Amino acid sequence: MGVCLLALASYVGYESISDLASRKAPEHSTPGIILACVSLVAMPLLSRAKKNVGNDLGSAAMHADAKQTDFCVYLSAILLLGLVLNAALGWWWADPVSALIMVPLIAKEGVEAVNGERCCD
Repeated sequence: MGVCLLALASYVGYESISDLASRKAPEHSTPGIILACVSLVAMPLLSRAKKNVGNDLGSAAMHADAKQTDFCVYLSAILLLGLVLNAALGWWWADPVSALIMVPLIAKEGVEAVNGERCCD
C-alpha cells in the first residue's frame, strides 16, 4: 500500500507541475464538486462511526481505518477548494496547485506505510 501511495504522490506531482508549466486549464467539474461536497459530509460521519466501533471492539485496526478516513476528509477539502476556485473564479491554476498541496500528505502516508509505522495506538 505504501508503494502505491508513493507512486500516486509522484504521479500527482508530475501531472500538476506539467499542467502548471504548460498553463493547461482543467475543465470545470460540477460532478467533482458535488462528489467532494458529499465526501466532506459523509467521511466525518463514517470516521466517527468507525471510531465508535473501534472503541466497542477494542480494535486498533478500526481506529487506524478511522484515521485514514479522516485523511480522506482533508484531501476532499483540498480538492473542493481547487475545483471551486477554478469553476467560480476561473483560476485555472488552483486545481493543479491544490493537487500539489496533496502531494506531501500522500507521500507522508506512503512513507509511513512502507516503514511499517503504526498510525495510532
